Amino acid sequence: MQGESRQGGGHADEPVDEASGGSTRPSDPGGAAPEATDPLIEAQAEAAKLKDAWLRTAADFDNFRKRSRRELDEARRGGREEVLRALLPVFDNLDRAIQSSVRSSDVKAMVDGLSMVHRQFVDALGREGIVRVPTVGHPFDPTIHEAIQQVVTDEHSPGTVIAEVQSGYSQGERLLRAAMVVVARGKSAESEGDQGGGDPAN
Repeated sequence: MQGESRQGGGHADEPVDEASGGSTRPSDPGGAAPEATDPLIEAQAEAAKLKDAWLRTAADFDNFRKRSRRELDEARRGGREEVLRALLPVFDNLDRAIQSSVRSSDVKAMVDGLSMVHRQFVDALGREGIVRVPTVGHPFDPTIHEAIQQVVTDEHSPGTVIAEVQSGYSQGERLLRAAMVVVARGKSAESEGDQGGGDPAN
């Protein structure tokens, strides 16, 4: 009876691992190590993020470029409007001068009126920083002058502007229009030799 009681105390059907002294029951499958992420998938995800960031940057730059161009166009229109507003009174007075000249035969009064309009025009341009390019009596300067004719003369130094055909204008350092001028040219040695009767040796 005692031997039966000792046998009844254990589990006869449970396998025993004698080397470990414990049960050979399989471990919990929930404790398995997670699988490693595929490097290719990670690289593709990073490339997609970089592409999205690049597209956003490109879109922001395009919007900035369009906004800058729009602001520049608006500034140019605003500048032109200011100049036109400054010149409108000049045109009004020119209109009045023309109407007065039609009704009046006084030439001096007409000339005085036109001179007044001209002074008003110059003053209006001056307020906008626009000035006439200096011409007659000044040395020829290809950066502000355009020579349309050269005249041989002894009355002026060679390279001197002796006449203005069309006025030029500048605004600060910016040339708006070059002045068309006539420039003095000195007599060449060959022409002086021809006038002297040819070769002195003969």
